[in-house]
Amino acid sequence: MDREELKRLLPHREPMLLLDEAELVAPGTARGGYQVRGDEWFLQGHFPGNPVVPGVILCEIMAQASCVLVAGGTQDATPYLTGLERARFRQKVLPGDSILIESTLAREKPPFYFVSAQASVGGRVCANAEFSFMLARPEEPR
Repeated sequence: MDREELKRLLPHREPMLLLDEAELVAPGTARGGYQVRGDEWFLQGHFPGNPVVPGVILCEIMAQASCVLVAGGTQDATPYLTGLERARFRQKVLPGDSILIESTLAREKPPFYFVSAQASVGGRVCANAEFSFMLARPEEPR
């Protein structure tokens, strides 16, 4: 999926849509990608003269790729992040880097889904974490 297809699946929009592409590669596995351009809002003050992608942004990128896995192609439910555990940051991510995210469904108890994800640059893991999501249907109008 490209960014426009992702917008049909995810509720995120610019500047918070942090995936360039994503795909379901096998049952229970998704892959996503993001190219760090260097002009992103989150690099403006992190850090001046030495821009580094913040860890919380790496977590958001992994979470968005994981949403593609959790949503499973349905457009009638919204995946909400409900938990983040065991986040680890192993190397810096810099402007010009291409981030590859791999997410694996660990278990599910609908409407809750549990995912392990890792982000890598150039074949080296730069971050990994475990996420939980709730897949919610649209609420009835009040």
